Amino acid sequence: MKNLMTFLPLAFTLFFACQPSTDSSAEVTPMDTIVAADTVVAEPQAELTAEQIVIDRELSFDKYTLEDSYEYKEETRTIQWDKIREQLLRIEQLQAEPHQWGVLQNYKNANGEAPLTKSWSRDSYKLVSDSLGVERYQSVPLYAPTDTLKPELYGRDGTLIAMTDTLGSKFWQGRVESPEAEWYVPRRYVQLLEPDVTFSHVVVIDRGQQHIIVLERQSPAHYLVRSINPATTGRHKPPHAKETPLGIFLLQQKKPKMFYTSDGSSRIAGFAPWASRFTCGAYIHGVPVNNPKGKIVEYSPSLGTIPRSHMCVRNASSHAKFVYDNCPTLATLIVVIE
Repeated sequence: MKNLMTFLPLAFTLFFACQPSTDSSAEVTPMDTIVAADTVVAEPQAELTAEQIVIDRELSFDKYTLEDSYEYKEETRTIQWDKIREQLLRIEQLQAEPHQWGVLQNYKNANGEAPLTKSWSRDSYKLVSDSLGVERYQSVPLYAPTDTLKPELYGRDGTLIAMTDTLGSKFWQGRVESPEAEWYVPRRYVQLLEPDVTFSHVVVIDRGQQHIIVLERQSPAHYLVRSINPATTGRHKPPHAKETPLGIFLLQQKKPKMFYTSDGSSRIAGFAPWASRFTCGAYIHGVPVNNPKGKIVEYSPSLGTIPRSHMCVRNASSHAKFVYDNCPTLATLIVVIE
């Protein structure tokens, strides 16, 4: 799938100037004077670029802080600021003009199992997936405007959708942030966000470098780094452990304790503290405790090493609580890069 990262075109303010008069004796009109519409010429402002995104370090959480470059075993890992700026640019584009935003939701198929797509196969987990590899379980059907009888693709739980119109009483029409197209989505799979929502908090997870960064938007194109911490993402290990999916998602739900079961059973094996869910069963959470009644563990030496989780993003428990306390539900974007 196209990484759930395609955003809407950036809208720009137009600046107007007076056209010169054909009468040489005419009085010059000041630049700030309102003139008739047929006497103005639009001069578009230059488009914002990733290089113009300003990122300043102003930490609110200063434990376990990583430097821009650091050593892990025999390799040097880095904070990929260029990639992060590219994603922040997309977020600036996303917020450049007002929209009624919604989020696709089907956690544990709560809103109904999605129908089979026109083209599907089974993946390495033996689960039905669409032509782009997105699994049917916990996903939302996406219908082409020309055919609302059978879906083309699946949209992941937690994906943003810009509402553009409705189709009868059963479908929302909107631009899903990936793939790059407009789709019809059954209404039961969409939760509308508040009309005045702004995405001022961004959490970047780098699953290649194994770290997590929290940023806060101060003004257009200006972000502050609030924390830079080691993290551990999901691994590809059928039939249970899955990679943390790449993309941009919305923080949807919080739990002070997220209880988990043993692989392949319904037995509660333990809990993860301060859990913030962003897609399907993927949470940002603290160090897992393999005892449902155990005490919270602050740190694990496995953090920042290699993928070890079941799709979730582990971090120090105090950092997970920082995310839990400071990143608002249904208004925080979670960006997963590689």
